[in-house]
Amino acid sequence: MGLIDRLKGVFGSKDKLLDVSARFRLDRHAYAGTMSKFHVATEIRTGKVYGIKLLDSEKLALFRNRFRGIKDRPEEGEIGMMINHPRVAKTFEYGKTTTGQEYILMEYIDGPGLNTILREPEDRLLRNRLALIRQMGEGLQAVHDAGFIHRDICPRNYICYHDYSWLKLIDFGLSVPNQPPYRLPGNRTGTPQYMAPEIIRRRSTDHRVDIFAYGVTVYRFLALEHPWGTTEVTAFAALNHDQKPAENILKYRPRLNPKLAKAVHKCIEIKADDRFDSIRQFLSAIADVKSEED
Repeated sequence: MGLIDRLKGVFGSKDKLLDVSARFRLDRHAYAGTMSKFHVATEIRTGKVYGIKLLDSEKLALFRNRFRGIKDRPEEGEIGMMINHPRVAKTFEYGKTTTGQEYILMEYIDGPGLNTILREPEDRLLRNRLALIRQMGEGLQAVHDAGFIHRDICPRNYICYHDYSWLKLIDFGLSVPNQPPYRLPGNRTGTPQYMAPEIIRRRSTDHRVDIFAYGVTVYRFLALEHPWGTTEVTAFAALNHDQKPAENILKYRPRLNPKLAKAVHKCIEIKADDRFDSIRQFLSAIADVKSEED
C-alpha cells in the first residue's frame, strides 16, 4: 500500500469543527512557532493536558503554494498521525475550529526545548547527553521509516522531559513525503543554521538533509558550539556550510570518544553521498560507545 493510500486510511477529526473554548481551557501564554501558536490545553471534561497548535492561515498558505500542482500532499496533522513512536510526540487529531482556524491536538511534554537548555546546560543534562543523542536519532529514524523528510531538525524541535531523562521530536509543519515531487530543487525551507548545502544551493534533496541537520544538532549538543562557528541565523550565513570545512569537534572536546566524533562529522559532510545513508547507520556506528569521552 502506498503512502497516500495509507494516509487516506488515517482517522482524524477533519470534518468535525472544534469549539476550542467549549472543550479546552488554554494556558494564557502562547508559544510562537514557524507557522503556528502553541498552547497548553486542559480538556475540561477529563482534566487531561494536551498541546494544541493553532495554525497561522497566511503563513500556511505561503508554504502550501510551494507545492501547487502536486496532488494529495499530506498536511501536518496527517503526517503526525502516521508516525507512532515513543521518541516522537503523538498527534491525536487535527482539523478546523469553529472559527475556521486549522488546529492540531498533540501530546504535551512537560519540559523545555533543547535550544533553550543549550544556552545554560545543567550537569544533569550533560550526564545524559549520549542517551539523549540516541533518542534523538531514534525519533528521526521513525519519521524516515514512515516515508517522510522532516525538513526542520534542530534543537528547538526536540523537547526534553523536565528531568532530562528523555526527549521527543516535534513539529511536522515543514515535513514532506520522501517522494520525487518533493525532492525537486528550489524548496528552501528549514532553519538556516541547520540547512544542508543542497537546500541552500537549491539542488535536489532527500532524507539526507535531515541527517545533516541532525549532525549539526548533535555537534552543538556535544560541543556547545556551531560547526561553522557562527551565531547568525540567516540563509546567507548558511552558505558557509559548503564554503569552508566544519571545525573539528575535537577542538572543543579533545577527549571526545573518537568513534562518536567521526560519526558526527560524517553526518555533516558537504556531499550527501558522503553522509550516512540513514540515522540507523549512525546509531550502529556509535552502538559500542559507552561514554562520551574516550
